[in-house]
Amino acid sequence: TGYYGDGLNAIIVFAACFLPDSSRTDYNYVMENLFLYVISTLELMVAEDYMIVYLNGATPRRRMPGLGWMKKCYQMIDRRLRKNLKSFIIVHPSWFIRTILAVTRPFISSKFSSKIQYVNTLAELHEMIPMEYVHIPDSIVQYDEDKCIKRRMR
Repeated sequence: TGYYGDGLNAIIVFAACFLPDSSRTDYNYVMENLFLYVISTLELMVAEDYMIVYLNGATPRRRMPGLGWMKKCYQMIDRRLRKNLKSFIIVHPSWFIRTILAVTRPFISSKFSSKIQYVNTLAELHEMIPMEYVHIPDSIVQYDEDKCIKRRMR
């Protein structure tokens, strides 16, 4: 988490690689409580505009949140938080994430859809937001480096 601009504009970083494995017996309970924690944290931190950076790289499929969970999150975020969200940046988007968002696009508001941005590398993210206050986990940095090396080799 960090801030940008002149005011209290929060940058919320969400690393999917740290989500619980869906094979856990208490998975629904853990995700429900995680959701409540995320919402309460947003309500405390967000005074003005904010952006969410969703780090998707290095996340196995079994750790990605389900469509139902994401829909519930979106619906339960109060109007003020939805309105103050300036951008939802997805770093290292997988085909799965792109497909889910393409399929759900008709069901979410066009205002929200216009806030979604895909970023393929951490270098691209750095061009968009001030990174000095944003902590990127080592596993994501390694994933990004590996991906860039593979791209250069092609």
